Amino acid sequence: MTTETINLDIGGMTCQACANRIEKVLNKKPAILEATVNYANETAHVSFDDSQTNADEVLDWVKKTGYTAHIQQADAMFSQDKATESVTPPLRLILIWLCLLPFLWGMLGMMIGKHDFMPAIWVQFILATIVQFGLALPFYKSAWASIRGGLANMDVLVVLGTLTIWAYSTYVWLTMESSHAMHDTAHAMPDVYFEAGVMVIAFVRLGKYLEERTKKHSLNSINLLLELTPSNVLLKVGNNWQQTPLSKVKIGQILLAKHGDRIACDGVVTAVTGGEAWCDESHLTGESLPIPKKNGDNVMAGAMLSSGTLEYRATAIGSQTQLGDMITALNDAQGSKANIARIADRVAGVFVPVVVVIAILTFIGNFYVLGSFDTALMRAVAVLVIACPCAMGLATPSAIMAGMGVASRHGVWFKDAQALEATGSVDTIALDKTGTITEGKPQVVAHYLFDEELNLAEIAQITATLETHANHPLATAMLDYAKTFNLENTFTVNNVENVTGKGIQGDIADIGLVKVGSPAFTNMTLPQEILAEKTWQVASLVAVSVNDVPIAMFALADSLKADSMTAIASLKKLGLTTIMLSGDKQSVADYIGGQVKIDIAIGELSPRDKATKISELQQNGKKVAMVGDGVNDAPAMATATASFAVQNGTDIAQHSASARLMGDGSHSISHVLSAVTIARATLRNIKQNLFFAFIYNMIGIGFAMVGLLNPMLAAGAMALSSISVLMNALRLTRLKG
Repeated sequence: MTTETINLDIGGMTCQACANRIEKVLNKKPAILEATVNYANETAHVSFDDSQTNADEVLDWVKKTGYTAHIQQADAMFSQDKATESVTPPLRLILIWLCLLPFLWGMLGMMIGKHDFMPAIWVQFILATIVQFGLALPFYKSAWASIRGGLANMDVLVVLGTLTIWAYSTYVWLTMESSHAMHDTAHAMPDVYFEAGVMVIAFVRLGKYLEERTKKHSLNSINLLLELTPSNVLLKVGNNWQQTPLSKVKIGQILLAKHGDRIACDGVVTAVTGGEAWCDESHLTGESLPIPKKNGDNVMAGAMLSSGTLEYRATAIGSQTQLGDMITALNDAQGSKANIARIADRVAGVFVPVVVVIAILTFIGNFYVLGSFDTALMRAVAVLVIACPCAMGLATPSAIMAGMGVASRHGVWFKDAQALEATGSVDTIALDKTGTITEGKPQVVAHYLFDEELNLAEIAQITATLETHANHPLATAMLDYAKTFNLENTFTVNNVENVTGKGIQGDIADIGLVKVGSPAFTNMTLPQEILAEKTWQVASLVAVSVNDVPIAMFALADSLKADSMTAIASLKKLGLTTIMLSGDKQSVADYIGGQVKIDIAIGELSPRDKATKISELQQNGKKVAMVGDGVNDAPAMATATASFAVQNGTDIAQHSASARLMGDGSHSISHVLSAVTIARATLRNIKQNLFFAFIYNMIGIGFAMVGLLNPMLAAGAMALSSISVLMNALRLTRLKG
């Protein structure tokens, strides 16, 4: 079995019940492995067994539920049309409000005692019928499709309420028109409510339009990111610069960026005018200080050239750029669903049938107590209209969309909604030492030869020959150290074996079995007089043996990252317990831990030990986030509640992580601080939204049942409930991470 995953744009959803219905239909199919539908950004994430079905059939399944579906094309997202897409008031909405105007004029007249401002009843009937059965037709289609699918949505409530109003008003008018009483009193006016039905439809449709506009233009950070690249660029053609659409640029061509311009694509600087140029890359890294650029340096799409002029050769365009990767990752993440969203899903699944029952009971109770059919009917209709599950459906995904957008601007790329949710709940931060707290660029500061007749340069060269097959900062340091001897001779190595957490070994021709790694791996013990020196106590040790005979030991020291001390102090202020997990010896861990004032420093841990330590913390009720950059951190990152991979870390570390920390790596822990702060704020926002949505419906239904809300006010309040949830989510976009 091979798995294929596609992202779909879904059209026609009106509330969370619609999303639930599509999910239910898809997940019932044997070929579907997982399907999640996000109501807020109107997308679906579908994984399926491609030996049983294909993308076209998945689209057909969605369309049969009554909605439109299109596969998201990665490159299409980066078109200028997509980036400048706008949400304009649809013609149908404009026509509904034009039909409403005579009613509004009549209601205004009634407020000042002029009852003759209201249109004639036959005019009211015509206008209401046009709206009810013409302009409101999408409500009927959606309602019927949802009922046919077994899950009633918001449109069912709207149709039931407004159709009831129209039918009752028509019955009253026709009955009284044919009665003698109507002819006996020239100015008799039957009690009809055509204006109520039209106003409900107008407010609901306006609310959906405002909701859609807010989601697309305010909550969706993707549109803002798409606008970071220019639509036209200066392309070098011969010896001249020609204005060219970005879509026409090919990899390898030379582009020109002047002061104030945005870099159009990823590239390599080929020339700098005036000696220097500075780029603001905060859109990807979260680091606000401009970065100097010279020949050979990389530039990233979307970066602002804050000073100077430079030429650069395009190396990646559109979706292949780092900005494109970020947009794709953000799009996927925003389309995922947090666990807390399941609460709203379960409620929305039964909400509409329960509301219909409450409306029927409201009618029966009011008619029994008051004896007025009109009053009982209006209160029942108000219950139907006020009880919209839209606010509940928007509560979680709107906050997730806003939170992820803010996080991306601060250099944190969450893998999915569950990752952001998990980060918001952590109370303990575990950090790898090398490459996370320290620069990860150790240097040889001392050496010890077990035989003074040995050639240090040759030993360094032998060590470097083996270390070329390793991927670790200490290996890089040994390679750099060997280069200082300027030796040209090389050695042939065979049977190379990486022993995770210990070192590397291999057979070198004419020398024997060479091991490079920890002292224990090479069966080495340093003399006590050497170990007593501070340099050796706080340094990382690389031992070398030939045929299990120790020959040399190197001491390597690393420096702290610029933000390590302040960022760890800030994490502690948030109430987080900070722990350093290191494979280095305990004395080094204690020394570095003391410098940054970390709560707990644990050394001499293998990759399995790190994962075991995190598991022990979790068994004691802790929720742990792991921060790392190497292969040896991957097991711990996979075990942790949440995990962060430092930029430029290994592929396996980034694959295991819940989120990636962007930038040059010198401020990675500060990005962790931003991630936790933003995630916590997002979780608070979700809980506020859910509380508001639940309380709103409880209070609104109660008011409608006792007559404190008529259908028109209920329609307006229903629209405002969704807008209020979106406005609360928008507060996150102003968050300072």
